[in-house]
Amino acid sequence: MTASASPAYLPGKLPPKPGPLARYLPPLEDGPAASWLRERIPAGAWLLDPFGFSPRLALEAARAGYRVLVAANNPVGRFLVEITAQAPSAAELTAALSELATSRKGDERLEEHLQALYMTSCATCNREIPAEAFLWRKDADTPYARVVVCKECGEEGERLITDQDLDLLKKITAAAGMHRARVLERVAPLNDPDRVYAEEAVQHYLPRTLYALGTLINRLDILSLSPERERLLMALLLSACDRTNTLWPHPTERPRPRQLTVPGQFRENNVWLALEEAVHTWADDREPVPLVQWPEKLPESGGICLFEGRMKDLNDEIDQAPIKAVIGALPRPNQAFWTLSALWAGWLWGREAAAPFKIVLRRRRYDWNWHAAALQAACQHIFDLVSTGTPFFGLLAEPEPSFASAALAAAHTAGFDLKSVAMRTQHDALQLVWERRSEREFHSSAAQQTETRAAIRNHLQVRGEAVTYLRLHLVGLESLVAQKALAAANELIDEVVSHLQAEVQQALEHDEHLERFGGSQHSLEVGLWGLRAELEEHEPLADRVEMAVVRFLSHNPGACLYEIESELYPQFPGLLTPAKAIVGAVLRSYGVEEDGVWRLREEDAPTMRRADLEKMVSLVETIGQRLEYTVKKPESQLLTWEENGQLVQVFYLLASAITGRVLLQNRYPVGKCLIVIPGGRASLLAYKQKRDPALNQKLANWRFLKFRLLRSLADIPLLTRQTWNEQLASDPIEQVRGQLMMF
Repeated sequence: MTASASPAYLPGKLPPKPGPLARYLPPLEDGPAASWLRERIPAGAWLLDPFGFSPRLALEAARAGYRVLVAANNPVGRFLVEITAQAPSAAELTAALSELATSRKGDERLEEHLQALYMTSCATCNREIPAEAFLWRKDADTPYARVVVCKECGEEGERLITDQDLDLLKKITAAAGMHRARVLERVAPLNDPDRVYAEEAVQHYLPRTLYALGTLINRLDILSLSPERERLLMALLLSACDRTNTLWPHPTERPRPRQLTVPGQFRENNVWLALEEAVHTWADDREPVPLVQWPEKLPESGGICLFEGRMKDLNDEIDQAPIKAVIGALPRPNQAFWTLSALWAGWLWGREAAAPFKIVLRRRRYDWNWHAAALQAACQHIFDLVSTGTPFFGLLAEPEPSFASAALAAAHTAGFDLKSVAMRTQHDALQLVWERRSEREFHSSAAQQTETRAAIRNHLQVRGEAVTYLRLHLVGLESLVAQKALAAANELIDEVVSHLQAEVQQALEHDEHLERFGGSQHSLEVGLWGLRAELEEHEPLADRVEMAVVRFLSHNPGACLYEIESELYPQFPGLLTPAKAIVGAVLRSYGVEEDGVWRLREEDAPTMRRADLEKMVSLVETIGQRLEYTVKKPESQLLTWEENGQLVQVFYLLASAITGRVLLQNRYPVGKCLIVIPGGRASLLAYKQKRDPALNQKLANWRFLKFRLLRSLADIPLLTRQTWNEQLASDPIEQVRGQLMMF
């Protein structure tokens, strides 16, 4: 990598709603991929999404006017792409569900039959109502509570289980065995070697749930439905299959399960209500995206072409779709989703649909070495499908050091050169760009730990604040790329991942110039890392972000957050990209939001703040003279009080929360120093202190004075030195720490 390889992080917008099966899919913002493509690739070009791991990403590229060839070997993943591209309306989904609801199960409507499985009594009015959910403790034989909402009397909440509830459960459990056997047969018959693994996976569905799901699956098999309506009902049923397993913790947090692990307390959700909720999940008011199956043709205006099979099978036919760029959300290991996908594929489409994928039932854990090898194999197939110089835009959601090492090692050893890395926070997707080499082979050199260490120090120096281990790990990986030491020729992929981890960790462990905050002896990834205070030369990144945001907003009133980020991020590229939280904290401190756009508060307009500062300078001078001190003004916004030539107090007057410059330049005893700031800056400064322990440490012995208190003190007719000192402690900055804290 070169100095030019520090791209701006591409901002996006949160999707209006999570979408189906969102807890297993990469959490991505909308927009970055389309922005990257528009700058580099002409509309109508063919793109390759080799992983098919994010339907949202493929749809974004297609709606931007590109033809996207999606390779998805997971049948559930393919189905997600198909239905989301179709963009079904709420009316279409509701009509499909209504047809299912009115079908008959014996003498009952199917909806009534399934709701009867959850029937309980309202504790207030005794009305018979279906429970929203039952609450269980892990390994218990019966639930301990129920969640009810009575539309008759308004009663709602958690209530203890009743004997009536337990009697109903006992009857249902006695009849659920047949349905359990049927759903297992749809995945792996009795003589199938994967039967035992399928049985283990099915254990994550309680008997009542299996009865309800089995009834719905059988009903879809026998109903005479149009193909379109059947697909919509399968989409709703797919969501219900996920919503009703035992992986939903209680209280109702939104988990992102990666292992099939039952929480200590979990919800047994009502299957029919899960179907109704799924209508909102799948409903989409946007225009559908053209979708075909490979090798059907797509219009040049864009769309999605789904390939079912292995990427290497594309080699002989890829000339039909010359790939101009690769985009993809890199998958991370997820035993829960992959195992459940094998079950769901069999339940919805039968054994033949599940057969190519059900091998995942056998694997319990996926370590990073295994994953690196899988990514390497995928990247080798990509190498064979694209020409020299083809760019590859990868999004790595939920990043962590091992994931980043595995991804970089896999791509590099498969024939792709890393061109850039951009990171906002560990909560956001990494944005990676590779380029296909002319040959898969590569030149390598031995890593120089002095260079890796120097790169880490330089990053901390430029950033001016403590950072997470993940960020320094990426700095280290970038350094190894620059040294051509990311991997040695003919080195096994698991060895590459291990040595990448070791190189960065050793560079950190033995560097006496670094300081660690809140660390653990057992893991370098815990806590934050910074440069020793005496070595710092730059203002903290948060201070520079504050200046940049206020400057932009003063010249561009009415800008939305996306526009602000688009202007800001090029100023802090690559691994220097600031968190959305610090941008938001600055905006809340200085700005007013109306209808999604921001403007400066009137009192924070530059002319108003200059006048305010001049007034505060005058008050400090006046009060000092009233207290019979000698007032001096070494600089325009720096005043001192002295007595008999001895320093008593130093005042740094600021209109901002930018204290880094003061800390770097101060030559006075800290115990005598006061930072005078507007009250509106106090929350922002408190936020900065909380997010950066190094800054908090430096400001520990400083005192602060807000403009409003200074005005009040100036109005006290008989102000004394004693009153002055007492009042300084009456309005500490900690009182205003009310903002959301996120690093």
